[in-house]
Amino acid sequence: MFKFNFYTKIVSIVIVLLIPVLILYIYSNQTTTDVLREELNQSNYNQLTFFQNQVNTNIEMISSWPHLLIHDPDVASFQAIFLKDKTLNLDGINLVKRIQTKLGLQESSSNWRTGLSIYSPSLGRVVSENGAGFYDQKALNQSITNGWQVSKKRVYGKDQFIFSLYTLSPFSSLANSETANTIIKVEFDSSNIQDMLDRFKGDGRKEPFYYKKGVGVIYNRSANEELSGQLITKLEKLGLHEVDNLTVKMGDESYLVHAVRSQTTGWYLIDYMPLSDMMSPIYSSNRLFYITVVGSLLVGIIGAYLLHSQVQVPILQLVRAFRRLKDGDYAVRLSPRGSHEFAFLSRQFNLMVEQIQELFEKVYVEKLHVKEARLKQLQSQINPHFFYNCFSFITSMAKLRNHEAVVAMAHNLSKYYRYTTRQERDLVPLSDEAEFVQYYLKIQQMRMPRLTFTIDIPPQANSLLVPPLVLQPLVENAVLHGIEPQVEEGIIRIKTECVGSSMYLIIDDNGLGLSEEGITSLILALEKPVEEKSGYGLWNVHQRMRLHFGEGAGLDFSLSPLGGLRVILKWPLSMEEGQQDDLIHSSSSQDIVKLEDTDGSDIISG
Repeated sequence: MFKFNFYTKIVSIVIVLLIPVLILYIYSNQTTTDVLREELNQSNYNQLTFFQNQVNTNIEMISSWPHLLIHDPDVASFQAIFLKDKTLNLDGINLVKRIQTKLGLQESSSNWRTGLSIYSPSLGRVVSENGAGFYDQKALNQSITNGWQVSKKRVYGKDQFIFSLYTLSPFSSLANSETANTIIKVEFDSSNIQDMLDRFKGDGRKEPFYYKKGVGVIYNRSANEELSGQLITKLEKLGLHEVDNLTVKMGDESYLVHAVRSQTTGWYLIDYMPLSDMMSPIYSSNRLFYITVVGSLLVGIIGAYLLHSQVQVPILQLVRAFRRLKDGDYAVRLSPRGSHEFAFLSRQFNLMVEQIQELFEKVYVEKLHVKEARLKQLQSQINPHFFYNCFSFITSMAKLRNHEAVVAMAHNLSKYYRYTTRQERDLVPLSDEAEFVQYYLKIQQMRMPRLTFTIDIPPQANSLLVPPLVLQPLVENAVLHGIEPQVEEGIIRIKTECVGSSMYLIIDDNGLGLSEEGITSLILALEKPVEEKSGYGLWNVHQRMRLHFGEGAGLDFSLSPLGGLRVILKWPLSMEEGQQDDLIHSSSSQDIVKLEDTDGSDIISG
């Protein structure tokens, strides 16, 4: 389950403070974006409408020229001329020139490039600013329709559109052009509209163009025709209305599209621009804000981490250290870092615990010395019984005139007591302990012929140092409590094993043994203060091993493969001792001692 510590609480507070700011900014930003988009739509609509009105005004002005010319006296005179031959007289020629002058003046009244032509069906001639000539009446009649007509032609590899409007006099002859007295045609090309589109494009962000389905497209001269073509394809699928404000996505970019339909020509004026160009200031502001929020969050996290590492962690370490000290762990130490107040407090704590540990160790050693003195006192009480038993055996063997058994018992007994009475060293070689135990077992073997034993200690392990008299109490415990109470053959095996960087001295017997509950109780008893009823022997050995070799040393118990109890005396090896790799495997030469005869005469040692 997730636990809120000081660090997570500070970070949570920073996040909680930033969340309302973030929500408020997102709401404000969305409102601003909506307002901006609405204003842009309205502004673009107004601009497009104004531009469309300008174009329509020019077209309507051009559309009014034929009506003005029809009422001109010269034009009226021109339509009343009927020639008997194909040539004009002087008055007719002057009339044509006056009409050409008026057509030129009319065309120059507009900044658009236009063309005016007057057709006289009675003369079969057409007059324009550039000249006069004959025309094909049949072809003209086929091209006359109501309203503006649009035709397309290629100019310099690009499409150009010609807008034409025919006006007939009288107006009633529109249905039948053959009855008309005068036909006036006004026309202009799409370059005029392109000029206005170029001026309207202005800042370069707009991309205006005219479009009419089934007719074509009038681009501004710097237009991206490929992109505009893609837009037209999209709009044809969506469908266009009189006025449209759309957002169209093409590729990875979204475009704001506006369209206004001309009531005069039926063409759509379409303008589009990248949405990112208009929204870039808002996007920049958003990025700056989000960077600021992330920066504030990082600063908050760093500040919380500094408070956590510089204040909370040292306090928690100190609290945990005091708890361990309360539980009796006087090896606890803090690792002060830096030179702040908590580092000073940690160093003072370490100094205090070190002094307490030294004091407890002194008291512990003194108590251990008292326990050893008491153990020796108890041993002095037990040893006489062992001594009396040995002399009873000697007396019995002397009466039976078994001199070899008497000599063997006396020899082993003297070696045994010589070792126990000359222990002034803190550590002795393992070989001395093994030899001493061998004398003890030989003595017990002479008393109990059913006892057999083996000692398997490789020569390389003989030089290992252990406290004196740590092996004999373990073997004595196996003999007295495991072998002696039963009548079957007794077996004791002693061997060494190197496991990792530790040495194991293992004593197995086939005696009565203990249950798993008994083994567990025995192991727990070694960790508690010694009790009178439990005895001092095993507890003393366990504590002495820990005193010399540390917490990793001591006694362990388990069921023996022989059926009895296995006692393991373990201690860590030093670096020099651990480099002897051949200690891992027992030596092939075994120190085996076995008594074959009850009189003790055939004692074999290998």
